[in-house]
Amino acid sequence: MSGYMYDLLVIGGGSGGVRASRWAAQQLSKPKVGLVELPFTPEKGGLGGTCVLRGCVPKKLLWYGGHYGHDFHDSEGYGWRPGKIEHEWKPLMEKKRAEMSRLNGIYSNILKNANVEVMEGFGKVVDKHTVQIGDKKVTAGTILIATGAKPHMIDFPGKEYAISSDELLNIEERPAKMVVFGAGYIACEMACILAGYRTEAHVVYRAEHPLRGFDNDCRKFVAEQMEVNGVHLHPSRVPVSIEAKDKKYSVTIKSNKDGSTEVITDVDVVLMATGRAPNVDGLGLEQVGVEMSDDKSIKVNAISQTNIDSIYAIGDVTNRMQLTPVALYEGMCFANTVYGGKRQEPKYENVPSAVFTTPPMGVCGLTEEDAIAEYKDVDVYMSSFRTMVHTLSGSKERSMMKMIVDPKTDKVLGIHIVGKDASEVIQGFGAAMKCDATKAQLDSTIGVHPSSAEELVTMRSATRRVRKGAGSAKL
Repeated sequence: MSGYMYDLLVIGGGSGGVRASRWAAQQLSKPKVGLVELPFTPEKGGLGGTCVLRGCVPKKLLWYGGHYGHDFHDSEGYGWRPGKIEHEWKPLMEKKRAEMSRLNGIYSNILKNANVEVMEGFGKVVDKHTVQIGDKKVTAGTILIATGAKPHMIDFPGKEYAISSDELLNIEERPAKMVVFGAGYIACEMACILAGYRTEAHVVYRAEHPLRGFDNDCRKFVAEQMEVNGVHLHPSRVPVSIEAKDKKYSVTIKSNKDGSTEVITDVDVVLMATGRAPNVDGLGLEQVGVEMSDDKSIKVNAISQTNIDSIYAIGDVTNRMQLTPVALYEGMCFANTVYGGKRQEPKYENVPSAVFTTPPMGVCGLTEEDAIAEYKDVDVYMSSFRTMVHTLSGSKERSMMKMIVDPKTDKVLGIHIVGKDASEVIQGFGAAMKCDATKAQLDSTIGVHPSSAEELVTMRSATRRVRKGAGSAKL
């Protein structure tokens, strides 16, 4: 330990920080590993971090619950007569909070069993080997920053009336009417989730289509399906103001095409889901000399090391790929490299992910747009259909499958799924893509029948072929 109190001190007890600390401890014969995290409250702090306590996990639980609202209605097509359907929000939130407390305790036990010492408080880096926690200072051979990201709130009149997803996931009463600013995955997911509980959800965004960065065909298709499932979309609009009166809000929005305005009245909640920013405030990194990007993310090299040789950073605070499993992976790579004697650089190709809209979307690999930019020549296979479950349910919801292939090598470059169980299906195809699956190999795979997933191994004819990046030939 070279005279330091700890071999490793991690600031941040989210998924990445917990994984890195306990994996590092397993690599050391006599580990002295510490982790700093704020005390757990519903709104902030706690072992497990954003994903477990106020992000992915509670969101998915509420997403499950909201789907019953659709399922009860769809069941009538199968002869069920559910009668009057009512929902009680408070018991749901109480059970959700109990689950978050349970998970926080599980993470505490995981670290205890791994011989990682947890210190409650706010960690501030004083120098390249010293961290201030409250009124005490501790030293470490290596410091790892894993503080994640926080909601980014844009500025306009009345912004103080808006809340972030952190507050929405702990809201005491279900809003009857909600306006969401933004069109990333958080905005779209929250709108779909609340719509499932019969909230009138409006999504306002400046682009023509939601979910920037995803495949354009998928963006358009998801928007169509969101509207089918009751979400009101306001594309090409920007916020003007929020006005409060009698515990309700009037939200004025403006077209970024012709400048016309409209007012959405009687709103109960305004959600600001306009991106997330690296959570670095107060950490003292700039004073120590750690290099930061313009967006305040921490600059790191291929092994997550900053320009200060004893300080590393992983996860959303580096703004490389903001996904919890990626932060876990980066934590493993860090521990293997620094303490396991095996240099391991994170690789970001073919990372599967999901967006929990209604219906959900699962993606892996390149979008068509990115594939054309990189490969010039691509073959595109697409299919849109009504899934079997909805042939009797009466729902107008549809599914879509899309595959992008390199015609020179037959390698599958991207798979995109919109439809029921997309998040489950994409995991398996993500593994296949990690093994450099070819279209011929998928074509030779026997499909599971009847299923939606079999569509991906039975798409024989290309929808279009793009050559030299100069447009497409539809077949």
